[in-house]
Amino acid sequence: MTQEEFVPKSYTNTVLEGTVKWKSPSNIALVKYWGKKENQIPANPSISFTLDACATTTSVTYKKLDSKADNFSFDLFFEGKPKEDFKPKIETFLTRIEAYLPFLKEYHFKIETSNSFPHSSGIASSASGMSALALCLMSVEKELNPSITTAFFNNKASFLARLGSGSACRSIEGPLVQWGNHANIKGSTDLFGIKYPNEVHSVFKNYHDTILLVDKGQKQVSSTVGHNLMHNHPFAKERFAQAHTNLDELQTVFKEGNLKRFVEIVESEALTLHAMMMTSMPYFILMKPNTLQIINKIWEFRAINKSNICFTLDAGANVHVLYPENEKEVVYQFIKDELVAYCENEQYLCDRIGLGAKQL
Repeated sequence: MTQEEFVPKSYTNTVLEGTVKWKSPSNIALVKYWGKKENQIPANPSISFTLDACATTTSVTYKKLDSKADNFSFDLFFEGKPKEDFKPKIETFLTRIEAYLPFLKEYHFKIETSNSFPHSSGIASSASGMSALALCLMSVEKELNPSITTAFFNNKASFLARLGSGSACRSIEGPLVQWGNHANIKGSTDLFGIKYPNEVHSVFKNYHDTILLVDKGQKQVSSTVGHNLMHNHPFAKERFAQAHTNLDELQTVFKEGNLKRFVEIVESEALTLHAMMMTSMPYFILMKPNTLQIINKIWEFRAINKSNICFTLDAGANVHVLYPENEKEVVYQFIKDELVAYCENEQYLCDRIGLGAKQL
């Protein structure tokens, strides 16, 4: 598909007002996306587990204006309270997507949003938040054009979400979503995330993710700044090639259920992500001492217990502990006994793989 296909030619219906509501999850990348081109195009392909419990619920109430406005008209509420400081980000998002949703200045929107996880938890909410909003706006478009198919709806919602936050395009569907053009994955594209199309062993279908909240403060370097530092990075070319290679190998891993190799690739990807941060100019470190303590504890536990537990990291200090369903009791006990002490205020979130966003 091309982005021009997402520009509607006309609408068949007239809708004066209504309300739509979606719940969209976060996701955790296994092969990391780090570095982007213009218009939120990824410098390398990525693949992620869609989560279930960590989600944003957004409702959009819309009412047609008497005439098309010069500017976007919307009110924004986060967990029941006006959220003025977030409005510029929504304004930027609406500006980016207006060409694909030409009705945006014809309505006043009341956007109400809330997260299932604590706002100050350090969990990135841009993926779940932007995908939930994109889905709501697509539901408005479907009211205007009921002939939109489910496949087109999902693809365009992912396309729009990407223009708000790159990783948001991987939150529409599940349990595995691949984003970014890759020669050996049919249907892959830089424009939107696709449900992983190849065979997946049953061991990966009930995977758990316990998120250890090591540092709930605002990170000192934003993801946007970090992505941009890949433009002149001395190791960028090798990193992008590595992502393609790992994605190729993961296809065999997913098919065969090779947990040992899965652990190696996922942990290597997490450490490579942070290595890119530490070797950029300017350089920065988002891991904290307790992040490293947790990683070493996981390695020790895995060696002693012949476990398939592993970790991955986002662009921050928090640790995602991944483990299969058949190890959940012993790993969860280990987390409570050994790892929670390294979390800020002993806070952690229990999640597992989910199937994507849901309309409410």
